[in-house]
Amino acid sequence: MHIVSRPAFVFRSISFASRPPVRNARPAEYDGTPRPVVVICNDFAAGHVIPPHHHRRSQLVYGASGTMMVETKRGRWIVPADSAAWIPGGVEHNLRMVSAVTTVTLWVEPTVDLGLPDNCQVVEISALMRSLLTAAIEVEPEYEAGGRDGHLMALLLHELKRLPTLQLCLHFPRHEKLAERCRDFMQQPKPHDTIESWSAALNMSRRTFTRLFKKETGLSFALWRQQASLFAALPRLAAGESITSVAFELGYESPAAFTTMFKRLQGVPPSRYFPNL
Repeated sequence: MHIVSRPAFVFRSISFASRPPVRNARPAEYDGTPRPVVVICNDFAAGHVIPPHHHRRSQLVYGASGTMMVETKRGRWIVPADSAAWIPGGVEHNLRMVSAVTTVTLWVEPTVDLGLPDNCQVVEISALMRSLLTAAIEVEPEYEAGGRDGHLMALLLHELKRLPTLQLCLHFPRHEKLAERCRDFMQQPKPHDTIESWSAALNMSRRTFTRLFKKETGLSFALWRQQASLFAALPRLAAGESITSVAFELGYESPAAFTTMFKRLQGVPPSRYFPNL
């Protein structure tokens, strides 16, 4: 996968002309299917949370509509509509539906060597991949491997390896006490928190804290704090809170200042995630 900047979102919704064979099904029902890849489709309500779990198979979770978040011990990923999360097999994670979401998920056997990262990623869905996914939801789980459906699934795997990675992740530190403080911040952002207050709480000098934070997260404390505040704001915006109330609570002088910061950090304004804002 190669990294690209997120372009302006073009929202597309998949229209299901007929009921696909595997719709709103439990993944465990198809884990043992004797095929290298199985595709299922599910609908989730806004606010739905799938608690921490892991799967034997790797998965590509495509958000055909709506926005979701994926979280592991190493970070939190925002997955806008028309993009997808790559979640390797065995990685414990949870999923939160920021808005109503329709997902199309590829379940890939661990024996299939795709050469993909062993950590979570958010990837851009190409026009070809979108068309393949639309076709794949109509394929029976035990498709004929050497027939048209088998070739379709093989092409899906080939295209999967070519999807560009999007920088839509907020990394958590490996350092246990620092990670705990980061997660506490995500639960209740304090936009005026300072390096001095965090370093004092962790019994570190400012210099030691600054070096550790950049090493563990890849960001400066100030930039991570801004990103974390935006990630924490997404579920509230999805629940119908106004940009004005969220902006002021996060310490911004105006909704316009919040929108500007959102666009600078995420590449798009909040209205691209939530068209009704």
